Amino acid sequence: VFRKKTCCDAAQTHPALLSIRRLALTGEASEECLHLWELLECSICDPRVGVQPGPPLICTSFCDRVFQACSNAYFSMDAKTQVLAPCGANDFVCGRASEWASNGTELCLAAGFRVEQSVGMHGGIEEVSCYGGKASLDSIADSWGASRSEKPHKTGNSGLLEDFQQWLQDMPFNERVSWAVGGLVLTAGLLFISSKRKSHNQRQKLAAIQRAARRLEVKMNPTPTSSQGNRKGNRR
Repeated sequence: VFRKKTCCDAAQTHPALLSIRRLALTGEASEECLHLWELLECSICDPRVGVQPGPPLICTSFCDRVFQACSNAYFSMDAKTQVLAPCGANDFVCGRASEWASNGTELCLAAGFRVEQSVGMHGGIEEVSCYGGKASLDSIADSWGASRSEKPHKTGNSGLLEDFQQWLQDMPFNERVSWAVGGLVLTAGLLFISSKRKSHNQRQKLAAIQRAARRLEVKMNPTPTSSQGNRKGNRR
C-alpha cells in the first residue's frame, strides 16, 4: 500500500498476508470486509503511524467501519497472544465479530490495536494523528494512484512474473530456501534432458555424414565390371 515510503519487510507483511488469507478462506468475510481488514493490517507499515511506539493508533471512525463491514465474519482468540484474529482452519472456537465485540473500538482493541477517540472536524481539518481518518485514507489513495502512474500496466507473463517475485519476497527465509533447492533440482533435470537430446541429435548427424561419405567414395571408386576382367584375361 505504501510502496517506497515504508520500512516494512516480510517480517511485517507476511503475518498480515496470512491474516487476510484466513479471513478470505475460512472467515466468510465480504469483499468490503476484506478490503478494510487489509487496510487495518497495513497500518503497521504506515510511515506516520507505524513508526510510533506501541501498536498502531487507529481512528475510532475507521474501527467502526471495519466492525460494520466485518460483523458477520468469523474470528477466534489466539490462546498465546490473546489477540483476536480471523478464524483459521485449525481453530476450534470461532465466532462472528459481533459476538466478540459490540462496537468498532472493542474490535480494534481486541485485535491488538490502540484506538484514538474521534476528535471531529475543526475548520474542515480532521485529526491526522491516528490511522484510518480521511487524511490517512486519502494518503493511501494517492500512494496507489502514484504507483500505478509510475509503473505501466503489464499483462501476460510479465504481470505473472511480477506477482511471483512479490510473493517470493514476502515468503519466510526457510521457505525461500526450499523453493531455491527445488528450482535447482528442476533446472538440473531439464539441463540433463537437454544434453541427452543434443547428444542424440549429434549422433544422428554424424551417422548421416558417414553415410554420405561412403556413398561419395563408391561413386569416386566404382567396382570393376566383369567385361573389364575378360579383356585383362585376353591380354594375358
